Amino acid sequence: MSQPESAVADAQAGGRGGQEPLAKLAARYGLRRAIARPRFPVYVRQLWERRHFILTYATSRNVSKYSSSALGQLWQVLTPLLNAAIYYVMFGLVLGGKGHIHNYPAFLLTGMFVFTYTQRSVTAGAKSISGNLSLIRALHFPRASLPLAYTIQELQQLAISMGVLLVIVLITGEPIALTWLLVPVVLLLQTLFNVGAGLVMARLGASMRDLNQLLPFITRTWLYASGVFFSIQEKVVGTAHLPQSVADVMYYANPAASYIEAMRDILITSDGGHTPPDSVWISCVFWAVFALCFGFWYFWRAEERYGRG
Repeated sequence: MSQPESAVADAQAGGRGGQEPLAKLAARYGLRRAIARPRFPVYVRQLWERRHFILTYATSRNVSKYSSSALGQLWQVLTPLLNAAIYYVMFGLVLGGKGHIHNYPAFLLTGMFVFTYTQRSVTAGAKSISGNLSLIRALHFPRASLPLAYTIQELQQLAISMGVLLVIVLITGEPIALTWLLVPVVLLLQTLFNVGAGLVMARLGASMRDLNQLLPFITRTWLYASGVFFSIQEKVVGTAHLPQSVADVMYYANPAASYIEAMRDILITSDGGHTPPDSVWISCVFWAVFALCFGFWYFWRAEERYGRG
């Protein structure tokens, strides 16, 4: 009788002498659960082995997103352009939000595009598990592949949006500067943060049924607190006359505000601007590392529970 057959026979008999616990019996024969959480280093290696699947899945979602429309992939350029026009008319002209801000069109659109990248990554991450239950239950793969693919999908969309943004920044009078070489650095740090945040939201979204209903309100509040439409320094300290510490908290305790501030300092230089100060870089790096490490650990802890129930 083979070893697996012996294990089954022993299990049916309740173990040797009918007294041996099933867990001990499984250990003796080297058996383990079919879907068990692997050790963290093994889990990371499994994700790396599936990197081609993650990239292909993200790309196919981007392609299929506009496949049924008449203009097809052209919407990837038209969407950020139309958003740019609407935001400027509403917040720059109608609501008069530009105040004393230099080059308000570039200021507004930089903030909007950077924030939208994080907003969409977080929202997509929250739906990545609950929206793919049939795939999860049919195939065995690291579940973190799904929120990772969703973040890559948003990064691919951002690449087109950033091209549109750079054109708008040039049209509004900003010169090409050496600081623009730092744009990929900021986007890399923001992407690391988005991956971590997406993983956290994926686990929460898998167990909290009402999260997707609450997310629009949460992200809208986050939008207004991130200084997308106004200068935090001007409104908080200049207009509201609050202590500088309040503005500092809004800048550095809010990762979205940190990445927006860094990108604005890099792109808008015609007013004698400068590279982002050290405090902004520290905030950007901290949020990227913290979110990535915590997000992977937090998601991995519940790996074997995704798709159950």
